Amino acid sequence: MKKIIIAAGALALAGCSYVLPQSSQTLHYQCGTTPLTVSLDGKDSTASFLMDGEQLKLKQVLVMSGAKYSDGKYSFWSKGQNAYVERNDKVIISDCVLAN
Repeated sequence: MKKIIIAAGALALAGCSYVLPQSSQTLHYQCGTTPLTVSLDGKDSTASFLMDGEQLKLKQVLVMSGAKYSDGKYSFWSKGQNAYVERNDKVIISDCVLAN
């Protein structure tokens, strides 16, 4: 029984490393006709991108599904190949698809 609990714990931790990138990663999205480049920093758990003429650096927030980064005003949500951006809880960029 003890071995099962240890194995389950190891699998759970392995799953966490998949969700949280451990190093820097740059993702390129196409949001309709607008490109969006997002830099993820797994060490700091942040996402950075240019929006409304300013460089944003959003901290990762715990969510049940996907990934969310927010600074209280702006939020970047992603799940699988899709993403969107909110400002003051209103979607301002949607239909973002990860480009290859």
